[in-house]
Amino acid sequence: MAAQTNGIHGRCLRVKLGDAAPGESVALDELPARRFIGGVGLGAVLMIGEGSAETDPFDDDAPLGFVFSPLVGSPLTTSAKFAVVGKSPLTDRWNDSLASSGFALAGKRAGYDAIVIRGRAAAPSILLIDESGVHCRPAADLWGMDCPQAEQRLRVEYGGEYQFAVIGPAGERRVRFATISHDGRHAGRGGHGAVLGAKNIKAIAVRGERRVDWFDPPGMAAYAKELSEKSFGPATAKYRELGTAANLLTFNRLNSLPTRNFQEGSFAGAEQLAPETLAAAREKTRDSCAACTIGCEHIYQIGAGPGGVRMEYESLFALGPLCGVDDAEAVLRASRRCDELGLDTISTGGVIAFAMECAERGWLDEPWLQFGSAAALQRAVEEIGMRRGVGELLAEGSKRMSVELGGDAASIAPHVKGLEIPGYEPRAMQTMALGLAVGARGADHNRSGAYEADLSEFADRRQLTPRSAAQAIDTEDRAALIDSLILCKFVRGTLDDLYAEAATMLNLATGWSVDAGELRQTAKRIVDAKKLFNMRAGWTGAEDTLPERFFATPLPDDPRAALDRGQFEKSVADYYRNRGWDASGRLTSEQQRRLLLEAVVGD
Repeated sequence: MAAQTNGIHGRCLRVKLGDAAPGESVALDELPARRFIGGVGLGAVLMIGEGSAETDPFDDDAPLGFVFSPLVGSPLTTSAKFAVVGKSPLTDRWNDSLASSGFALAGKRAGYDAIVIRGRAAAPSILLIDESGVHCRPAADLWGMDCPQAEQRLRVEYGGEYQFAVIGPAGERRVRFATISHDGRHAGRGGHGAVLGAKNIKAIAVRGERRVDWFDPPGMAAYAKELSEKSFGPATAKYRELGTAANLLTFNRLNSLPTRNFQEGSFAGAEQLAPETLAAAREKTRDSCAACTIGCEHIYQIGAGPGGVRMEYESLFALGPLCGVDDAEAVLRASRRCDELGLDTISTGGVIAFAMECAERGWLDEPWLQFGSAAALQRAVEEIGMRRGVGELLAEGSKRMSVELGGDAASIAPHVKGLEIPGYEPRAMQTMALGLAVGARGADHNRSGAYEADLSEFADRRQLTPRSAAQAIDTEDRAALIDSLILCKFVRGTLDDLYAEAATMLNLATGWSVDAGELRQTAKRIVDAKKLFNMRAGWTGAEDTLPERFFATPLPDDPRAALDRGQFEKSVADYYRNRGWDASGRLTSEQQRRLLLEAVVGD
């Protein structure tokens, strides 16, 4: 069933850099598309089939996938998204990064449901994909440019019909948490920008006019209108008005705002960084991702010059409270510099805060790295992006840093599986602590929404309960489905029944007669596929934990927030059992056999 059907092309583009004819269009069976949908789900089974789990992500033959979905290009709000998938150079485990931009729309119009890139160009290059085929163009003149500069140069040279995904100096230098940038947004976590850098690819340019048909165009248009109207409701009002940065003061009041490398749960300077304060002190504009009606992006002016910076909660937390910095101008400038260099702000803030505490303890001989120092923050960002000075060490991520430093450094290194922890204090949000620990990608708030359980009226966020595992699984499954459709997480708050309404979307797009029950199983299947990837990459159950700091000491500013190791390990075991995995957290032989048959990827 490789022929095009409604919503999908039924084709995957396989690119082998270095070959004289680098592009090959191959049939993509409709069955795995229905069983795994697209985005993260389809990407996981493609990468399993490509042998990504067994390959070093910096090897020439390491595959990197760009995956779309049946909904991409539809009139549905927030559906202009793509997933970048493969093995992370930061964690050596599964990684998927999602982002919205015109690149998703143009990539699918090129005529493919996925693009898989292997090999290495002989010199810095642009990978050009359009109706004439696949080509490598020299890019020596772009090498070394910041992300915005490179993208602007490409737009001038190639025109507005192309859409671009680019890397900055951090990706070129293989910083292990380098991003892929497009339209000023980033496929950020896990370091796939460094994988492109290792392949000598500065940018990918896509163009095309191969549009798919929808099964029910009038029905799709009507449903899209209804969903857009919902997106203007109270569920998204906070993000329209203040953006995700609105979470800063809320978490600070709850003593769950990670401060000074997770040594505290509240930050005295939080008010100075709050969006309400930022908006009062400087000009602000709002923007939307491509094909989005929510408009949660808030862009703040920096200084007197032109240009501003998109500011999200995670960037604000990581470069502000986590590093003890309350200078708003410095935090905004550091965030913009991360965007220019192509750095993930969460990991950047995490490694800087870790280095600051190591310097404070005398484990790292860099006395200038001090909590609260705006100058140290700015300097550290630059040194990481350019792999200069101590940045050579920080660019490896906090897990590798802790190994290099030795001693007790691992006990305070802020990561799970190598991925730096986002802005949720695990001791103060313990269902979220479980979700962070067991996640296939590592510590990630977008793959586990377990904080929803912690903040609900049905849970004590400072305690794990027999229900915690089921609650963590529920939010993880929902995220897996959304990331495979691919839609923005903010849409979930506007839906009365995610699974039923997702079934409606897929039926209107493809004609598949799916229902809510089938999609619940699909979500679990996608989580299983990511687990299988990690098993093949060398995962062990010892990785499903948190740094020792969180078990050894309660929060100083909230002594009731104490994470009990015994209860935590029981919750991890409950999670495995509820997933149907064995006691060590692995898929059973029967689960593996069934998954491989469903994925049609072979052994």
